[in-house]
Amino acid sequence: MITTLSEAPDSIVLEPGQSLRTAVDAGAWLQLAEGRARVVSPPGWLGETVFMTETLLGEGDMHCVPQGGWIEVSAVTAVHLRVHAPQRVARATAPVAARPVMRFVRLLTGG
Repeated sequence: MITTLSEAPDSIVLEPGQSLRTAVDAGAWLQLAEGRARVVSPPGWLGETVFMTETLLGEGDMHCVPQGGWIEVSAVTAVHLRVHAPQRVARATAPVAARPVMRFVRLLTGG
């Protein structure tokens, strides 16, 4: 059985043999709380070739989806999967001087 959702739910529970196709944003994290699952990435391009990667997740594994799009999650065993939205990193917008690496460079250079 394949179910399709237009937005990823926060928590997914699947029985063995069930699959779910859902849209995720780039940088979303999948956390397998229970079971074993196969995750097929959104389609990507390499030159003129379309490709998709397949990842097998075991209990406790985390997986980052690098590009947004439709993924397919298939349950090998009973699965409880959590979907975490991409983290908007505040450090990326912080002033350069506030970043730990830049503070260290300033200490070394005396600036």
